[in-house]
Amino acid sequence: MFLWHHAGMTRDPAPPQRRFRDYLASLAQAIGHADRREPLRAYVTGLCLPGDRKSVEPMAARVDPRHVTARHQSLHHFVANAAWDDDDVLRVARDLVLEVMERHGAVAAWIVDDTGFPKKGQHSVGVARQYCGVLGKQENCQVAVTVTLANEAVSIPAAYALYLPESWAHHVRRRRAAGVPDSVPFRTKGQIALEQIAALVRDGVPLAPVLADAGYGVVTAWRDQLTLQGIPYVVGVTGETTVWPPGQAPLPPGRRRRMGRPPTRVRRSASHRPVPIAQLAVELPRSAWRGVSWRQGTRGAMHSRFACARIRPAHRDVDLHAPRPEEWLLIEWPRNEPAPTKFWLSTMAPDTPLSQLVRLAKLRWRIERDYLELKDEFGLDHYEGRGWRGFHHHGTLCIAAYAFLAAERARLSPPEPLSFLRTPRVPKSYRPRGTPRAA
Repeated sequence: MFLWHHAGMTRDPAPPQRRFRDYLASLAQAIGHADRREPLRAYVTGLCLPGDRKSVEPMAARVDPRHVTARHQSLHHFVANAAWDDDDVLRVARDLVLEVMERHGAVAAWIVDDTGFPKKGQHSVGVARQYCGVLGKQENCQVAVTVTLANEAVSIPAAYALYLPESWAHHVRRRRAAGVPDSVPFRTKGQIALEQIAALVRDGVPLAPVLADAGYGVVTAWRDQLTLQGIPYVVGVTGETTVWPPGQAPLPPGRRRRMGRPPTRVRRSASHRPVPIAQLAVELPRSAWRGVSWRQGTRGAMHSRFACARIRPAHRDVDLHAPRPEEWLLIEWPRNEPAPTKFWLSTMAPDTPLSQLVRLAKLRWRIERDYLELKDEFGLDHYEGRGWRGFHHHGTLCIAAYAFLAAERARLSPPEPLSFLRTPRVPKSYRPRGTPRAA
């Protein structure tokens, strides 16, 4: 059993202890069956306790060092096999953080992103050679897609799903071995994110602009789907993305000919064409650029030079009957760089100040911090099982544990919000499996 600040629980625990106990009770209601409540409590506590590894066996040793084998079996069954609903648990975690987030302002953004988990073998569900963001290159890994609710002070992932590459999605034997549900087809990361966003909308989560990097933002159809749902966005694009410069648009449909149907689609000509964003950026006048600070970093104010303009995206607009609506183009060009470095498109309102566009575009730092802490402190990438259910259950419980930390920080900002948890002493005779024994 895990220990509190003193041996056993006191009759009148301190407020953080009471909140942790009540939070575990809320999570227990979400997973349903009473037999799962003790493994839930032990698993979440094990994730919160200090320790280098947050896979099942090391956590079993930390929370119940005198009964490691039995506790290991219990926790393994709970995370790898028990049929509880991840979405129900994530709702409890999300609501806990949203309640305290309001003290620091409304939800400012929904941040779409993905994170990679490097793997050496080929049998863990979803493993394939693909781009791994944490390594910055193509590598053997799993990738999970998330949507995070954030403002400047607080953030919490509210959706978490494994991306299943085509080499898995269309391979019946591999799917069956990993327990991938028959209802899960191949979906791109963008499609997964759109489904997650739609689910959050149905749940009534407070709406906010969607942020995403260029991996999502360069897909015009993906941006269009957000617009159809009435959700504004600030998303990264590349310098090769083409747009119509300020004040310009494609030509109207041509004149009707004597024969055939009248033209209905917009046109381009040899002298009237869209331009790449990178070209437009260097052609903007010097007066278009302004220095903007967006937040305080560890070394002082974060500051750079930006310009924005109202443009029309041009991707395949010759297939349309009318020009695309105007939206914002935001460009960053630090003074010490020879060329612009980052580009964003945004459907925020036409009267949105430059400073607000910059703060939104730069708010993606929250998810980078979340991923760092989820992996380093809560073992998001430590799961050693191979199955679909276990992968999602472990990720969900890591997010649930992290949610309590995020809520405590937002509530009181103590230096050690989980200091009431203490790890029991592990017997000297205990050795994790695979550990070489001393001679």
